[in-house]
Amino acid sequence: MKTYSAKTLEEALAAAAQDLSLPVEEISYEVTDEKKGLFSKKVTIAIYELSDAIAYAEDYLIKGIATFGITATTKAVLSDDIIRISIDSDHNSILIGKNGKTLQALNELTKLAVSSKFKKRFRILLDINDYKDSKYEKLISIARRTAREVQKTKVSVTLEAMPADERRVIHNALNGMPNIKTESIGEGHHRQVTIKYVD
Repeated sequence: MKTYSAKTLEEALAAAAQDLSLPVEEISYEVTDEKKGLFSKKVTIAIYELSDAIAYAEDYLIKGIATFGITATTKAVLSDDIIRISIDSDHNSILIGKNGKTLQALNELTKLAVSSKFKKRFRILLDINDYKDSKYEKLISIARRTAREVQKTKVSVTLEAMPADERRVIHNALNGMPNIKTESIGEGHHRQVTIKYVD
């Protein structure tokens, strides 16, 4: 974590942007000190790095899970600009929840906490015992089978509502399939993937 001081926040951010060779809008920062005198003013900001966001996410998860009386460990890796965090505890099934709902809620809370702290959106994906990977495999299988039916019947099919990461997996799996187009429809938690036939 680096710190920069200047007369204004804008000047401190500009100095950080120049030093780090980054656009100002890509800098995650926190104002750590602000002094206003009669004739002078000084603002100090702390610049966060991606490793700070990852550490904060892991700490947030461990403390949050502990409120349920569950001890957990985490392991984070960065892959394709996604912070992937594996969670392990002696109560994994509770943390996954029915149809992965608890895991999805933990994922959303962690994303919100990290984005709020660092004033920047991060893509975060939580997993427990490869639950997400096996779910992705099932979704891909269902999506490909459905897409083959759409190719035969030329009738569009809308799948059940699912989170953004699962919709993305389906879009990627069917991308390039002949005569098939996918699009997400709906709002919020009700967003669904529609598989359409195209000439």
